[in-house]
Amino acid sequence: MKKKILSGLLAGALALGIAGGSTYTQAASRAELAAIQVTTASDFKYWQPNSPTKAKIVKFVEEATNPQSKNYIPPEARIATFDLDGTLYCETAPYYFQEMMFLHRVLEDKNYQPTPEMVEVAKAVQPLILGKQPIPKELNARMGKVLHQSYAGMTADEYAAYVKKFMETKEIGLTNLKRGEAYYLPMVEVVSYLRNNGFTVYMDSACEREILRCLVEGVLDVPRDKMIGSNVHYVTSNQGTDAPDHHFFDRHKEKVVRSGVFAGENGQSNKIFSIFYEIGKQPVLAFGNSTGDSGMLEYTLQNNPYPSASFFVLCDDTERELGNPAKAEKLKKLAEERGWDTISMKDEFKTIYGDKVKLDKKVK
Repeated sequence: MKKKILSGLLAGALALGIAGGSTYTQAASRAELAAIQVTTASDFKYWQPNSPTKAKIVKFVEEATNPQSKNYIPPEARIATFDLDGTLYCETAPYYFQEMMFLHRVLEDKNYQPTPEMVEVAKAVQPLILGKQPIPKELNARMGKVLHQSYAGMTADEYAAYVKKFMETKEIGLTNLKRGEAYYLPMVEVVSYLRNNGFTVYMDSACEREILRCLVEGVLDVPRDKMIGSNVHYVTSNQGTDAPDHHFFDRHKEKVVRSGVFAGENGQSNKIFSIFYEIGKQPVLAFGNSTGDSGMLEYTLQNNPYPSASFFVLCDDTERELGNPAKAEKLKKLAEERGWDTISMKDEFKTIYGDKVKLDKKVK
């Protein structure tokens, strides 16, 4: 009942006067995002009526769920995988969530005492990120190291609380939008549509797994055990130099904490291996937006015993999103070469975050 009420409120607040062509009035809160429900083709509100992507997805789902169709897919094989950043959620405002949180922790958090190296790296990286300049490879590697060290010793719950607090901060470059709310409304509809038609949805993202869980939980109806991301090694508080498989954990004296050591990025081919390890079945649908998703997109299409499709979101909208047309055009060519179906944010999304969210003209 609660979801139905929220769904009605969302439709009223965000989709006021769709039939009459009037604009959306506000960005969606996390509760309103969670209330989005799409079961049939007529339930979609945030896609343009002539969207080829929406038509392809609807056709795929209707055939996959029709036992009389030659393209029927049994429920146990209806697996869909989604990247997060740039596919479902704002990717670069002006940079990835975890790097922006690192800058906040080191340069703004008065309750944290960073090391001199952390400060040096953060101060070197910040103007490049804000100026949308490339980060040199060596500096990026140093940031990757100290970024994870800055949370060493935290329990999973302590880290999650920190992430959730940062989710309340505002996105840079977009007005009226918190970091925890920066979801693409049309893509949230796709997740709901698939879930409501018997598809099992997994996240398969390069985003750090605990951040992924915090961002997704309470918005998308995807359980925690179906969220795959990059990992940080954990240790026990008294483990010392013991190898994990030789250390006896004393529940009365120890805690499980973050080590500060990155276990590796879940990108490109690692996304395939994650599917092997954590899903154990080949997806029939995959959604991504960058070459980091290429492994997942390609593997979904490789000798699949069932109908399959890979969709690729293009960052081509510069009016309602922090788009990059040159990058979008380059990636569009790649997608066409590889047989991935492209999604134009500019041409196919009726809204992205809701029309109250605008580009911040004060941020260049």
